[in-house]
Amino acid sequence: MQTLDELRTKIDHIDNAIIAKLAERFKVTNAVGEYKATHGLPAKDSAREAKQYQRITELALKHDLDPEFAKTYLAVVINRVIQNHEEVASNTNS
Repeated sequence: MQTLDELRTKIDHIDNAIIAKLAERFKVTNAVGEYKATHGLPAKDSAREAKQYQRITELALKHDLDPEFAKTYLAVVINRVIQNHEEVASNTNS
């Protein structure tokens, strides 16, 4: 049986990976925001969001994670991405 410290170390490593992947994700979504701004596309894409919520639900179920929790996580990320895209568009149009 693993010690509490060993288990917590594993959690810390997982948290490090999650943050690194989130940072990577936002670098890509920032590039999407730049593309949208230079091509006059809206920051929000409801059709894409619907597909992402469906995909996240399926992934959560596949990995035995509560799909509602996964969708809540995705909502936070999407809201921030849209905010970032709106800021990029505003700066591009200034």
